[in-house]
Amino acid sequence: MATITPRYDREDILIGWQAKIRKKGYPAQNQTFRTKAEALEWATVIEAEMVRGTWRDRAEAESTTLSDALSRYAEEIVPQKKGAAQEMGFLRQWQVRPIGSMFLATIAGKHVAGVIRDMQAEGKSANTIRLHLALLSHLFNVARTEWGMESISNPVEVVRKPRLPQGRDRRLMDGEEEQLLAACRITNPELSVIVTFAIETAMRQGEIMGMTWDMVDLAKRTVTLPDTKNGTKRVVPLSSKAMEALGTLPRRLDGKVWSYTPDGMRASYKKAMRRASIEGMTFHDLRHEATSRLFEKGFNPMEVSCITGHKNLQMLKRYTHLKAEDLAKRMG
Repeated sequence: MATITPRYDREDILIGWQAKIRKKGYPAQNQTFRTKAEALEWATVIEAEMVRGTWRDRAEAESTTLSDALSRYAEEIVPQKKGAAQEMGFLRQWQVRPIGSMFLATIAGKHVAGVIRDMQAEGKSANTIRLHLALLSHLFNVARTEWGMESISNPVEVVRKPRLPQGRDRRLMDGEEEQLLAACRITNPELSVIVTFAIETAMRQGEIMGMTWDMVDLAKRTVTLPDTKNGTKRVVPLSSKAMEALGTLPRRLDGKVWSYTPDGMRASYKKAMRRASIEGMTFHDLRHEATSRLFEKGFNPMEVSCITGHKNLQMLKRYTHLKAEDLAKRMG
């Protein structure tokens, strides 16, 4: 049975109400509240959970702020994750917000929803906000499963996430591929090889620029990517055009496939785009172009995901905007 007693300061002024619960088989619980009603409400909930056998100790969750939990997360979890620098940036932003000073046990969906509205007002994109939420969600899951705070719920699970915008639909139009490759050859012949390779393999820019010759198996016509964005190894098959493009390259002493640095390649690509008078075709759009072509060749979603490294079919839907006329031809 719970007991509710008033708490006074040295001048005998009422400063709050303390609820105490002692029940056989459970550790003693006590908590101080501003009002008697709050103390009674807390005690009623705790006692009911003990009767049902669903009670979990809240002590640590009620004394650990989000900021403190994030600091522990930064020390124990972030170093194991890819993109640690970005994670640390998101983490610090959560810490400096008012929600950072709240105890984990008190954070509810409404508090997270408030932060979402603040981020939207700050001009953050839907994708950036969702990345922030993913970090917070993982923190709560780790606290529940690994840090012994089983009593808390994950407030991120109950809020509406910002909807992602429709994926980019930029494809190479008739004649643009030839124009772009011609401009690339004038800018730097190696650039035309990189662009051709991107269109033929659907590899990410970072994956292409990080290639070394020991990743390439010319006999098997594959490139093995040991550490991709998704944290898993991927073996990319090479088309005849991709093989032909690689065959034009000299072998470098340092083992790298390209002489370009990532920044240098980006600058040259933009220069070639201007030279070709092509607008709105980013280098990443070449991956979209390549992925769409795989579908147009008749590959099924599972086969495409093995080649491109997309984690799920929903992500593939954002990249594959097949031309209506091509679909009509396949329909007969």
